[in-house]
Amino acid sequence: QVQLVESGGGLVQAGGSLSLSCAVSGRTVRRLTVGWFRQALGREREFVAFISWTVGRTDYADSVKGRFTISRDNAKNTVSLQMNSLKPEDTAVYYCAGRTGYSNTRSKEEYDYWGQGTQVTVSS
Repeated sequence: QVQLVESGGGLVQAGGSLSLSCAVSGRTVRRLTVGWFRQALGREREFVAFISWTVGRTDYADSVKGRFTISRDNAKNTVSLQMNSLKPEDTAVYYCAGRTGYSNTRSKEEYDYWGQGTQVTVSS
């Protein structure tokens, strides 16, 4: 079983940067996919990025590609999301999610564990 604890949300001006962190605990880290999702008010929860723990494979939504970077620190059991060139459209609650298994996916329905969410607000 995996538990996720998020930190790093806050308020930032458009064009600025913010870094989110996800602390991962549990016994299935070696075959774990960790993803970031976001949900704006009144909108459906959408995929942002994922990273595989064992291989380091990454994937990004087109809306954040080139601006956001997902990374992992296996020794510290943490996953980070570095967000640069932030836009007001990035305003949302950001969720860290975990999935056990050997395959990776963008689908939120296939993730097994979720953090509590952290608010990111980008002002214009």
